Amino acid sequence: MNIVIFGAGAIGSLFGALLYKKNNVVLIGISSHVNAIKKNGLKITGKTNMSVNISSEDSVDNVTFSVDLLILTVKSYDTKSAINQAKKIIDDNTVILSLQNGLDNIDNIKKIIDSNQIIAGVTTYGAIFSEPGIIKHTGIGQTILGELNTQESERLNNIVKVFNEVGIETAISMDIIKEIWIKTIVNSSINPLTTLFQCKNGYLLKNPILEKIVEKVCKESVNIANAAGTNLSYQDMVQKTKEVIRNTSDNYSSMLQSTKKNKKTEIDSINGRLAEIGRMHNIDCSLNEILVYLVKSRSRY
Repeated sequence: MNIVIFGAGAIGSLFGALLYKKNNVVLIGISSHVNAIKKNGLKITGKTNMSVNISSEDSVDNVTFSVDLLILTVKSYDTKSAINQAKKIIDDNTVILSLQNGLDNIDNIKKIIDSNQIIAGVTTYGAIFSEPGIIKHTGIGQTILGELNTQESERLNNIVKVFNEVGIETAISMDIIKEIWIKTIVNSSINPLTTLFQCKNGYLLKNPILEKIVEKVCKESVNIANAAGTNLSYQDMVQKTKEVIRNTSDNYSSMLQSTKKNKKTEIDSINGRLAEIGRMHNIDCSLNEILVYLVKSRSRY
Protein backbone atom coordinates (compact mmCIF):
# COMPACT_ATOMS: atom_id res chain seq x y z
CA MET A 1 0.00 0.00 0.00
CA ASN A 2 1.24 3.54 -0.81
CA ILE A 3 1.02 5.50 2.44
CA VAL A 4 1.81 9.12 3.33
CA ILE A 5 1.92 10.10 6.99
CA PHE A 6 1.40 13.83 7.34
CA GLY A 7 2.62 14.94 10.75
CA ALA A 8 5.67 12.81 11.46
CA GLY A 9 5.98 13.59 15.14
CA ALA A 10 6.14 10.88 17.78
CA ILE A 11 3.12 8.73 16.88
CA GLY A 12 3.31 9.48 13.15
CA SER A 13 6.96 8.43 12.99
CA LEU A 14 6.38 5.30 15.10
CA PHE A 15 3.48 4.14 12.93
CA GLY A 16 5.42 5.06 9.81
CA ALA A 17 8.39 2.92 10.84
CA LEU A 18 6.12 -0.04 11.59
CA LEU A 19 4.08 0.31 8.40
CA TYR A 20 7.30 0.58 6.39
CA LYS A 21 7.95 -3.12 7.08
CA LYS A 22 5.47 -4.10 4.34
CA ASN A 23 4.41 -0.88 2.61
CA ASN A 24 5.69 2.06 0.62
CA VAL A 25 5.71 4.90 3.18
CA VAL A 26 6.67 8.57 3.08
CA LEU A 27 6.80 10.71 6.22
CA ILE A 28 5.99 14.43 6.03
CA GLY A 29 7.46 16.33 8.96
CA ILE A 30 9.50 19.29 10.13
CA SER A 31 12.81 19.93 8.40
CA SER A 32 15.08 19.07 11.35
CA HIS A 33 13.46 15.64 11.77
CA VAL A 34 13.36 14.99 8.03
CA ASN A 35 17.02 15.92 7.58
CA ALA A 36 18.08 13.67 10.46
CA ILE A 37 16.15 10.74 8.95
CA LYS A 38 17.69 11.35 5.53
CA LYS A 39 21.16 11.38 7.07
CA ASN A 40 20.95 8.56 9.62
CA GLY A 41 17.59 6.83 9.14
CA LEU A 42 14.70 6.77 11.62
CA LYS A 43 15.53 5.15 14.94
CA ILE A 44 12.83 3.76 17.26
CA THR A 45 13.80 2.92 20.86
CA GLY A 46 11.92 1.67 23.93
CA LYS A 47 9.10 -0.84 23.51
CA THR A 48 10.17 -1.21 19.87
CA ASN A 49 13.79 -1.18 18.76
CA MET A 50 14.42 -0.68 15.06
CA SER A 51 16.16 1.55 12.57
CA VAL A 52 14.70 2.14 9.11
CA ASN A 53 15.80 4.06 6.04
CA ILE A 54 12.33 5.43 5.42
CA SER A 55 11.54 8.18 2.92
CA SER A 56 10.91 11.52 4.59
CA GLU A 57 10.11 14.97 3.22
CA ASP A 58 9.18 18.38 4.58
CA SER A 59 6.63 18.92 1.81
CA VAL A 60 4.06 16.87 -0.07
CA ASP A 61 5.50 18.34 -3.27
CA ASN A 62 8.12 15.58 -3.22
CA VAL A 63 5.60 12.71 -3.09
CA THR A 64 5.80 11.05 -6.50
CA PHE A 65 3.42 8.07 -6.22
CA SER A 66 -0.36 7.72 -6.19
CA VAL A 67 -1.43 7.81 -2.53
CA ASP A 68 -3.70 5.00 -1.32
CA LEU A 69 -3.79 6.12 2.31
CA LEU A 70 -3.06 9.54 3.81
CA ILE A 71 -2.71 9.32 7.59
CA LEU A 72 -3.11 12.62 9.40
CA THR A 73 -1.20 12.78 12.68
CA VAL A 74 -0.72 16.54 12.81
CA LYS A 75 -1.83 18.49 15.88
CA SER A 76 -5.51 19.44 15.72
CA TYR A 77 -4.76 23.12 15.22
CA ASP A 78 -2.83 22.26 12.03
CA THR A 79 -5.53 20.07 10.46
CA LYS A 80 -6.93 22.61 7.98
CA SER A 81 -3.48 23.71 6.85
CA ALA A 82 -2.30 20.11 6.42
CA ILE A 83 -5.31 19.06 4.35
CA ASN A 84 -5.04 22.12 2.14
CA GLN A 85 -1.39 21.28 1.49
CA ALA A 86 -2.18 17.61 0.91
CA LYS A 87 -4.96 18.25 -1.62
CA LYS A 88 -2.44 18.08 -4.47
CA ILE A 89 -1.63 14.42 -3.69
CA ILE A 90 -5.21 13.34 -2.93
CA ASP A 91 -7.18 11.77 -5.77
CA ASP A 92 -10.57 10.06 -5.87
CA ASN A 93 -9.10 6.78 -4.62
CA THR A 94 -7.15 8.21 -1.67
CA VAL A 95 -8.48 7.39 1.79
CA ILE A 96 -7.79 10.00 4.49
CA LEU A 97 -7.40 8.61 8.00
CA SER A 98 -7.53 11.09 10.88
CA LEU A 99 -5.55 9.60 13.75
CA GLN A 100 -5.57 12.69 15.93
CA ASN A 101 -6.59 14.03 19.32
CA GLY A 102 -9.60 16.28 19.75
CA LEU A 103 -13.22 16.60 18.70
CA ASP A 104 -13.05 18.96 15.73
CA ASN A 105 -10.70 17.27 13.27
CA ILE A 106 -13.30 15.41 11.19
CA ASP A 107 -15.46 18.53 10.82
CA ASN A 108 -12.43 20.51 9.67
CA ILE A 109 -11.39 17.86 7.13
CA LYS A 110 -14.96 17.64 5.79
CA LYS A 111 -14.82 21.34 4.89
CA ILE A 112 -12.10 20.53 2.35
CA ILE A 113 -12.45 16.83 1.42
CA ASP A 114 -15.53 14.78 0.54
CA SER A 115 -16.65 12.91 3.66
CA ASN A 116 -16.82 9.64 1.69
CA GLN A 117 -13.02 9.64 1.52
CA ILE A 118 -12.55 10.06 5.27
CA ILE A 119 -12.19 7.43 7.97
CA ALA A 120 -11.27 8.07 11.59
CA GLY A 121 -9.27 6.39 14.29
CA VAL A 122 -7.98 6.59 17.83
CA THR A 123 -4.91 5.01 19.36
CA THR A 124 -3.55 4.47 22.85
CA TYR A 125 0.01 3.84 21.67
CA GLY A 126 2.49 6.07 23.48
CA ALA A 127 5.58 7.69 21.97
CA ILE A 128 7.96 10.55 22.72
CA PHE A 129 9.93 12.66 20.26
CA SER A 130 13.40 12.21 21.77
CA GLU A 131 15.33 14.25 19.22
CA PRO A 132 15.32 14.68 15.43
CA GLY A 133 15.52 11.21 13.89
CA ILE A 134 14.87 9.38 17.17
CA ILE A 135 11.48 8.35 18.63
CA LYS A 136 10.96 6.55 21.94
CA HIS A 137 8.08 4.06 21.92
CA THR A 138 6.76 4.30 25.49
CA GLY A 139 3.53 2.31 25.43
CA ILE A 140 1.89 -0.48 23.44
CA GLY A 141 -1.81 0.13 23.13
CA GLN A 142 -4.69 -0.48 20.77
CA THR A 143 -5.75 1.33 17.64
CA ILE A 144 -9.40 1.50 16.59
CA LEU A 145 -10.55 2.55 13.11
CA GLY A 146 -14.00 3.11 11.69
CA GLU A 147 -16.05 4.50 8.84
CA LEU A 148 -17.94 7.72 9.56
CA ASN A 149 -21.17 6.12 8.34
CA THR A 150 -20.81 3.33 10.96
CA GLN A 151 -20.68 0.67 8.23
CA GLU A 152 -18.06 -2.00 7.70
CA SER A 153 -16.30 -1.70 4.34
CA GLU A 154 -13.74 -3.48 2.22
CA ARG A 155 -11.33 -0.54 2.39
CA LEU A 156 -11.61 -0.39 6.18
CA ASN A 157 -10.92 -4.11 6.49
CA ASN A 158 -7.93 -3.75 4.18
CA ILE A 159 -6.42 -0.92 6.23
CA VAL A 160 -6.99 -2.77 9.50
CA LYS A 161 -5.29 -5.79 7.96
CA VAL A 162 -2.32 -3.66 6.86
CA PHE A 163 -1.96 -2.28 10.40
CA ASN A 164 -2.20 -5.67 12.08
CA GLU A 165 0.28 -7.25 9.67
CA VAL A 166 3.03 -4.92 10.89
CA GLY A 167 2.25 -5.31 14.59
CA ILE A 168 -0.04 -2.32 15.17
CA GLU A 169 -2.88 -4.00 17.10
CA THR A 170 -5.97 -2.64 15.37
CA ALA A 171 -9.71 -3.29 15.56
CA ILE A 172 -12.83 -2.00 13.79
CA SER A 173 -15.45 0.16 15.49
CA MET A 174 -18.98 0.45 14.17
CA ASP A 175 -19.26 3.80 16.01
CA ILE A 176 -15.92 5.56 15.63
CA ILE A 177 -17.37 8.95 16.61
CA LYS A 178 -18.24 7.48 20.00
CA GLU A 179 -14.65 6.19 20.27
CA ILE A 180 -13.40 9.72 19.55
CA TRP A 181 -15.62 11.03 22.33
CA ILE A 182 -14.26 8.36 24.69
CA LYS A 183 -10.66 9.25 23.92
CA THR A 184 -11.42 12.96 24.26
CA ILE A 185 -12.98 12.43 27.68
CA VAL A 186 -9.95 10.39 28.77
CA ASN A 187 -7.59 13.06 27.42
CA SER A 188 -9.58 15.84 29.07
CA SER A 189 -9.14 14.15 32.42
CA ILE A 190 -5.42 13.34 32.08
CA ASN A 191 -3.54 15.70 29.77
CA PRO A 192 -4.26 19.10 31.40
CA LEU A 193 -3.54 17.81 34.91
CA THR A 194 -0.23 16.23 33.92
CA THR A 195 0.63 19.50 32.19
CA LEU A 196 -0.22 21.66 35.20
CA PHE A 197 1.55 19.40 37.69
CA GLN A 198 4.43 18.51 35.33
CA CYS A 199 4.09 14.81 36.06
CA LYS A 200 3.91 11.43 34.37
CA ASN A 201 0.43 10.00 33.87
CA GLY A 202 0.82 7.50 36.70
CA TYR A 203 1.20 10.22 39.35
CA LEU A 204 -2.46 11.16 38.88
CA LEU A 205 -3.45 7.95 40.71
CA LYS A 206 -0.64 8.10 43.25
CA ASN A 207 -1.84 11.48 44.51
CA PRO A 208 -5.32 11.08 46.09
CA ILE A 209 -6.24 14.73 45.51
CA LEU A 210 -5.39 14.53 41.81
CA GLU A 211 -7.25 11.23 41.53
CA LYS A 212 -10.40 12.97 42.82
CA ILE A 213 -9.93 15.79 40.32
CA VAL A 214 -9.55 13.24 37.51
CA GLU A 215 -12.90 11.74 38.54
CA LYS A 216 -14.64 15.13 38.68
CA VAL A 217 -13.32 16.27 35.29
CA CYS A 218 -14.29 12.91 33.82
CA LYS A 219 -17.83 13.22 35.18
CA GLU A 220 -18.27 16.71 33.75
CA SER A 221 -16.92 15.65 30.35
CA VAL A 222 -19.26 12.63 30.27
CA ASN A 223 -22.22 14.89 31.07
CA ILE A 224 -21.27 17.13 28.16
CA ALA A 225 -20.84 14.16 25.80
CA ASN A 226 -24.21 12.71 26.76
CA ALA A 227 -25.93 16.07 26.27
CA ALA A 228 -24.52 16.00 22.73
CA GLY A 229 -26.13 12.60 22.13
CA THR A 230 -23.45 10.14 23.20
CA ASN A 231 -24.67 7.46 25.58
CA LEU A 232 -21.78 6.88 27.99
CA SER A 233 -21.66 5.65 31.57
CA TYR A 234 -19.75 7.82 34.04
CA GLN A 235 -18.65 4.75 36.02
CA ASP A 236 -17.36 3.05 32.87
CA MET A 237 -15.51 6.17 31.77
CA VAL A 238 -13.81 6.67 35.14
CA GLN A 239 -12.73 3.04 35.04
CA LYS A 240 -11.51 3.48 31.45
CA THR A 241 -9.61 6.65 32.30
CA LYS A 242 -7.87 5.04 35.27
CA GLU A 243 -7.05 2.00 33.15
CA VAL A 244 -5.38 4.27 30.58
CA ILE A 245 -3.45 6.02 33.36
CA ARG A 246 -2.19 2.68 34.67
CA ASN A 247 -1.28 1.42 31.20
CA THR A 248 0.58 4.65 30.41
CA SER A 249 1.91 5.34 33.90
CA ASP A 250 5.45 6.08 32.68
CA ASN A 251 4.28 8.29 29.81
CA TYR A 252 4.37 12.05 29.60
CA SER A 253 1.16 13.23 27.95
CA SER A 254 1.42 14.88 24.54
CA MET A 255 0.13 18.11 26.07
CA LEU A 256 2.90 18.13 28.67
CA GLN A 257 5.46 17.36 25.96
CA SER A 258 4.20 20.37 23.99
CA THR A 259 4.43 22.77 26.93
CA LYS A 260 7.93 21.53 27.79
CA LYS A 261 8.97 22.48 24.26
CA ASN A 262 7.09 25.78 24.53
CA LYS A 263 4.80 24.69 21.70
CA LYS A 264 1.09 25.20 21.25
CA THR A 265 -1.09 22.56 22.92
CA GLU A 266 -4.30 20.90 21.75
CA ILE A 267 -6.24 22.19 24.76
CA ASP A 268 -8.75 24.06 22.54
CA SER A 269 -9.69 20.87 20.65
CA ILE A 270 -10.06 18.82 23.83
CA ASN A 271 -11.22 20.70 26.96
CA GLY A 272 -11.95 23.86 25.01
CA ARG A 273 -14.25 22.07 22.58
CA LEU A 274 -15.92 20.20 25.46
CA ALA A 275 -16.59 23.51 27.22
CA GLU A 276 -17.98 25.00 24.00
CA ILE A 277 -20.37 22.06 23.56
CA GLY A 278 -21.30 22.21 27.25
CA ARG A 279 -22.29 25.87 26.93
CA MET A 280 -24.38 25.05 23.83
CA HIS A 281 -26.38 22.51 25.84
CA ASN A 282 -26.48 24.48 29.12
CA ILE A 283 -24.35 21.83 30.86
CA ASP A 284 -21.91 22.82 33.60
CA CYS A 285 -18.47 22.99 32.01
CA SER A 286 -16.63 25.01 34.65
CA LEU A 287 -13.86 22.47 35.27
CA ASN A 288 -13.05 22.18 31.58
CA GLU A 289 -13.09 25.99 31.28
CA ILE A 290 -10.73 26.36 34.24
CA LEU A 291 -8.33 23.77 32.80
CA VAL A 292 -8.26 25.64 29.48
CA TYR A 293 -7.38 28.91 31.25
CA LEU A 294 -4.73 27.28 33.43
CA VAL A 295 -3.02 25.39 30.61
CA LYS A 296 -3.01 28.51 28.43
CA SER A 297 -1.49 30.49 31.30
CA ARG A 298 1.54 28.17 31.11
CA SER A 299 1.93 28.65 27.38
CA ARG A 300 2.85 31.53 25.11
CA TYR A 301 -0.27 30.72 23.07
